[in-house]
Amino acid sequence: MTDWLTATLLVVAAAAGIVVAVLLARDEPAQDRTFVLLGVVEVVVLVQLVYGVVALSGTDRDVSGVLFVSYLVGNLLALPIGVFWSLAERTRAGTAVLLVAILTVVALQLRLETIWGGVA
Repeated sequence: MTDWLTATLLVVAAAAGIVVAVLLARDEPAQDRTFVLLGVVEVVVLVQLVYGVVALSGTDRDVSGVLFVSYLVGNLLALPIGVFWSLAERTRAGTAVLLVAILTVVALQLRLETIWGGVA
């Protein structure tokens, strides 16, 4: 994977996490602007999925392909699940679910970097 893609994802996810944490502290549901920011995070994750699959197909690294692609797909699905849950639950709990989804994306990203380094 590339450092710039990882850094971009972590910065955008951190910004989204801060926004959602503020909403959670204020006991407010997520707003349209929040979902736009989460959409940006999801686009970066989608770019990472495409780039990761292409990089995996052209590498000679000792990377478990199934594990790597599974993490890429899981990373892509984590945020939409949290968003749909948050839209169904328009309370503080729904906002908390968004924060957990963002933290899940960050954790999966860090694990992807470890897997790409050859540590399964």
